[in-house]
Amino acid sequence: MDSSEVIERLRTNGCRVTKQRRLIVEIILRNNYSSCKDLYCEVASADKSIGVATVYRMVRLLEDIGVLRRVERIELTE
Repeated sequence: MDSSEVIERLRTNGCRVTKQRRLIVEIILRNNYSSCKDLYCEVASADKSIGVATVYRMVRLLEDIGVLRRVERIELTE
């Protein structure tokens, strides 16, 4: 899926497509992230005005419209 398809899906689901949302989509599509925190760090380095809550809400929104799937990781400790 490319950014134009994600943007179209956002619009189809009645979501506004803001500059911040576009940036988050572009960053998500560039790389795989192991956590929302990692994603936020990348987003914040591109635009310091975007807060952590905005990133988390966007990830939730993308999950809700079927663009993303969050995977929980379980790691063994030694």
